[in-house]
Amino acid sequence: MKKSLSLLLCLALVATMTAGCSGSSTSSDNSDVIKVGVFEPLTGANASGGELELEGVQLANQLHPEVLGKKVELVVADNKSDKAEATTAAARLIEKDKVSAILGSWGSSLSMAAGDIVKSNKIPAIALSATNPQVTLGNDYYFRVCFLDPFQGTVMANYAYKTLGAKKVAIVQEVSNDYSVGLAKFFTDSFTKLSGDASAIVSTGNYNTGDQDFNGILTNIKATNPDVIFAPGNYTESALLIKQARALGITCPIIGGDTWETNEFITVGGADVEGAVMSTFFDDTNPPTEAGKTFVAEYKKLYPDRQNIPAVTALGYDGYMMLMDAIQRAGSADPQAIRDALATTTNFEGATGVITINANGDAEKNSAIVKVVKDGKFTYLDTVTITQ
Repeated sequence: MKKSLSLLLCLALVATMTAGCSGSSTSSDNSDVIKVGVFEPLTGANASGGELELEGVQLANQLHPEVLGKKVELVVADNKSDKAEATTAAARLIEKDKVSAILGSWGSSLSMAAGDIVKSNKIPAIALSATNPQVTLGNDYYFRVCFLDPFQGTVMANYAYKTLGAKKVAIVQEVSNDYSVGLAKFFTDSFTKLSGDASAIVSTGNYNTGDQDFNGILTNIKATNPDVIFAPGNYTESALLIKQARALGITCPIIGGDTWETNEFITVGGADVEGAVMSTFFDDTNPPTEAGKTFVAEYKKLYPDRQNIPAVTALGYDGYMMLMDAIQRAGSADPQAIRDALATTTNFEGATGVITINANGDAEKNSAIVKVVKDGKFTYLDTVTITQ
């Protein structure tokens, strides 16, 4: 009798433990809450970019707080603008917070640092503004809603060659930043092809994230007398670079990429960044879709005193909305079901445009916005469409 009772108790204990384990892997279909992780740089060198993306995700969550009749709970993790912390933050969201999917991160290097974690745990992730091709390459669980750097590099090379009439270009790249190095390479390849001159890049300068003195690089560049300087990098370092270039008497146009579109770029650079030109994802004065018009209207209700809507905020909004669409189509909060639905996303109407996810997990986009800093504001210049 004692043996039978002991056996029954053991079986009951094993059953309880097994049930507990099976119900805690993610926000399960039996739960009233679906947890979505958001990992962004909210402190450190990239904090402003992370905060802007998070605002877009939070706005979308406020407007659409439920899916499948369940509350969507955002679990926010700060990756501190650090690759090691990005890995840790993603692992914590998966292992401790049991999220069904992840949104982020601002900064391709930070997204790439989390790639193996989401892949090995089979948790779908959506990069919002991470443009380096390596983010999704070879990873069936990472997707994105933005265009890629090969396209962005081509856009800015065309702007330099065709609009500015440049024949000689100097490159300045943030060598500790995968985004900057990748974009500089794609620009170089495209500009060299356009110009037909293998010597069109007359100087290349390298710096690290956090550097503040660029005079040595700029002195070397000045001696080569370029028509344009292409300097993709973090907003703070880029603004300081431009200030120091102007102080040295370098007057040629200085152009860059989407990371420049933060208020800190203008705050740090002041009058010296007037005329700086960059490629970006969205312009609130001409939203491309009805979803874009809705986003602009709702954003302005929430932040009526702000002059510009940052493009990465619109991408944060799109990432959340595309995830909700995938969950709705999957009919489930199961990560694998969500992943499979994301992979079949077709003609999804986002704020930044219509999104179809291709076999690599990338959004198929062929147009970019070009903006200039004018009177202390990011001002629309052009929409560039390139079929690759």
